[in-house]
Order: sequence, then C-alpha cells, then structure tokens
Amino acid sequence: MFDFDRMRDELALHYDLAPNPELAAEMSDIYARMDRVISPADWAVFAPYVAAINTLKKEKNAVILAHNYMTPEIYHGVADVVGDSLALAIAATEVEADIIVQCGVHFMAETSKILNPAKTVLIPDLEAGCSLAESITAEGVAEMRAKYPGAPVVSYVNTTAEVKAASDICCTSANAAQIVAALPEETIIMTPDQFLAQNVANMVPEKNVVWWAGSCIVHEQYTAQDIRDFREWHPSTRVIAHPECPPEVVAEADFSGSTSGILDYVTRERPEHAMLVTECSMASNIADQLPDVDFVGPCNMCPYMKKITLEKILWSLHAGVMEVTVDPDVADKARHAVQRMIDLSRELGL
Repeated sequence: MFDFDRMRDELALHYDLAPNPELAAEMSDIYARMDRVISPADWAVFAPYVAAINTLKKEKNAVILAHNYMTPEIYHGVADVVGDSLALAIAATEVEADIIVQCGVHFMAETSKILNPAKTVLIPDLEAGCSLAESITAEGVAEMRAKYPGAPVVSYVNTTAEVKAASDICCTSANAAQIVAALPEETIIMTPDQFLAQNVANMVPEKNVVWWAGSCIVHEQYTAQDIRDFREWHPSTRVIAHPECPPEVVAEADFSGSTSGILDYVTRERPEHAMLVTECSMASNIADQLPDVDFVGPCNMCPYMKKITLEKILWSLHAGVMEVTVDPDVADKARHAVQRMIDLSRELGL
C-alpha cells in the first residue's frame, strides 16, 4: 500500500508545493501547451510540482518517458519523451541519462529496463499495472505453443517480462499487422489481446491468426451500438478507434490506429469534430496542438495509468524509490523478443 502520509511529510521538508499563482504565471510557456484542458486554478496547483520535478531531473541526470495516456500536466509539463509503446521502447534504447522515470504502467518500465539494463528505472507507482499484462503468464504461452506446434508467438508489449521472454517476437498496435504479415509461418499465435489479434486477422487474411483471450479494460467497454448511436446524434463526427477495441467497433470507425497513428491521422485530416475511441487523456493531450478540432464523445479512463501523478513522480525521483528490476536471465530472453520487434519495424520502414 502506498504510504501517502510519509511521502507528503518528506516532500514538505524539501519543497514548497503550495499552490502558487505567481510561479504559475512565470511558467506560462509550459501552461500554453495545455491551457485548453487545464484551468488556471489547477495550473497554480500543478506548477510547483512541475518546477520541482524539472529541476530535480537536471540534478539527478534523469529523463521522463511518458505514454500518451498520461494526464496533460505530466505529458506537457515534465515529460522529455512522449509517445506510444513502440516510440517509448525505442527511446529507452537511446537514453544516455543515469535514470529513466517511466510514466506509464509497469510493463513499460520493465521494457525500459530490459532494453537499457545499465540504467536505473523508476516507476512512480509500482501498482500501476495493466489488465492485459495480468491476463497471461509464461505458462499460458506454453499452453498456446502446445496447442499450435511450430507456430511463432507474437506477444503484445503489454505483457510482463516473463511473457516476453517466452515469446518469439513482440509487437505494438502500431506494427502488429506488419509483423504478423512478415513472419514466414502460416499460423501465428498472438497474445494476450484477443481484439488486437482479431483486427490483425482481418488485415492479414493470408495468415491463420490464433489468440489468447485477454482484453483491455478500457477498450473492451466500447460497443458498435455506442458508435452508431453517437453518429445518429452527431453525424459529422469522425470516429477514430484504437485496435484494442472489438472488431465490430473498428468496423464502425472511420479510422483505426495506434495512439501515434491516431495523432498522425487527426493532425493530417483536421476533422471539425473527432471522437477518439480510446483512453480519454489522448484527446486532452493533443487538444492544444489542434485547436481547430472539437474532441467529443465518450471517455473511458485507465485506472492504472491514472495512478501516476506529479506528486508520485516527484517522490520517486527525490527518494530514488519504486525501482523496477528484471531478472537478468529473463531480461536476456525478453530483450531478444523486443529487439527483434524494433529491428523488424525498422526493416519494414515503420
């Protein structure tokens, strides 16, 4: 259990974290990146944390890698690199700083440690898990191999180090279809996201894609009827779905892609109204970049991603706590699967 009282008592000894309108005004350049979605009053609360974290990063030679689902004050205020799982995995291999602070969920921090084992990797809350990562174990991978002998295992990066180590290659939502298509075998095992696998199967019909029955607690909630009902109410809206959504939802959408693909699409197309069928911080984080786009529609939050806060980031970096480690033997095997994904993605020009 996270000890909030101890954390706050310790931080209060070292930092003035009271709401500070004057400091907020001095940091107006940072606030301008998020002022459509963060009120001035909230920014006065966040600004002392943002200032303290950015100063501490320099003192400790640390970088912050933040996923697209982080809240705007993290995404725009303290992150050094932002992106989807593939972008953050690649960035982790290139970090030269001593410390990586992973603002995302636990498997992402494990991936950074796997790819850059000499670095200290911190996650601001060790309980920031993932429903997909928790849905499968290495034993589950072995079960699928026994059921489909000779078929390679393509595991989503939303998995533990042990599952990556038991797999042949990893994938992200940005490169899953291309990786499956590039493998020479006819039957491909995909774990653990059944909906991503089904969407890939529709995109790569020449392959026999079989899957583990896991799903994301955010994306599985959307239904095709939700999309049809919304279109009836707001017919001019462009519907953009993440491929972790059920196939019938993806079929109703105007576009489907990874978080980076969604950002590229909205930036390129600039629809008047856009409904992002994914974790709702995505829309918040790109709203200020695209002031001409009206983001509308439902919002499903990931409770695991929302465990990461400015307060916890400051505490983790200040105290050097919540370090993520991976058994070296497991890391070596997992690194092969992740690096193979990165190398193949580069070969394919992704």
